[in-house]
Amino acid sequence: MEVSHVLHAGAMILTGRRPTLSIEITKECPLRCPGCYAFDPAHLGGATELRQLSDFKGDDLVARVLAVVDREKPIHLSIVGGDPLVRYRELERILPELDARGIHTQVVTSAFRVIPPEWMRFKRLTVAVSIDGLQPEHDERRKPATYERILKSIAGARVTIHSTITGNVADRPGYLEEFVRFWSEQTSVDKIWISLFTPQRGATGPEILSAAQRAFVVDELLRLGPLYRKLEMPGALVREILSPPKSPAECIFARTTHTLSADLKTKITPCQFGGDPDCSQCGCVASMALAAVGNHRVIGGLTAGHLFRASNQVGAAIARARNLFARSEPEPDAAQFTIL
Repeated sequence: MEVSHVLHAGAMILTGRRPTLSIEITKECPLRCPGCYAFDPAHLGGATELRQLSDFKGDDLVARVLAVVDREKPIHLSIVGGDPLVRYRELERILPELDARGIHTQVVTSAFRVIPPEWMRFKRLTVAVSIDGLQPEHDERRKPATYERILKSIAGARVTIHSTITGNVADRPGYLEEFVRFWSEQTSVDKIWISLFTPQRGATGPEILSAAQRAFVVDELLRLGPLYRKLEMPGALVREILSPPKSPAECIFARTTHTLSADLKTKITPCQFGGDPDCSQCGCVASMALAAVGNHRVIGGLTAGHLFRASNQVGAAIARARNLFARSEPEPDAAQFTIL
């Protein structure tokens, strides 16, 4: 991360705002993947679940999303779900607006639908395709978004592959390299990111990695990084997997990201996983990346983490003061906003 980016984010935090915004743009998804955190009963704190929320379509969705973006003014926006491609018609209208605003945008999808090649004209857009391991395991977990369908959906596009490693496959010899090799050979793939499955506190099951499996994956990623150009997993990031932030309060990603669910009102806390994530077993690539950034020296002994934490303390006080005044103001009606 460049010094200018750190300072920009720090300046935003000082004003009580978070530089990263994540929106679950829809509650709908054609898949029923085991272990999906978005549809976990604990995701929204237990009082309700994603499928029980209201969500929006058409002009209403476009207007409301842009209203949230213009209010929050993020540097980076992640559009998740559900699956955002359920609302691809709305995305066709939202993405040009985000690009015009200079916002770096990431659309996270299973690629069950064709990714329009014309989206590639947006230089600040990343389309991240979620894939769960090699074809046999992936197709079983994520049908109808099978390997065959994904390859057809990404033809002509430029995508980033994101895979979450689970305990079922974590320590199979050669498994991770075969995965990285296959997707590195696809011309539509720009980058490959790897996360480790992050459970809720107290959860059990075969998807959770043991300490030995986590260490095995780290060693494999460190070995594979220099061999495969498209595997964007720098050593500094990978090593953070062995010592993740102890709590959301210590996680730069959690502290700098504002996450909203499909009704565009419900806040997801303490991070994008919601519920009560087991931070000691966190394997989120975004969290590890920002942890590595936090340890990056900006000036002398001053790290980016020092800047983020200091800015956050001041910004939190400003945000509390702002909220005291905002509570008396009526919430704007999305119908008031004009679609440009």
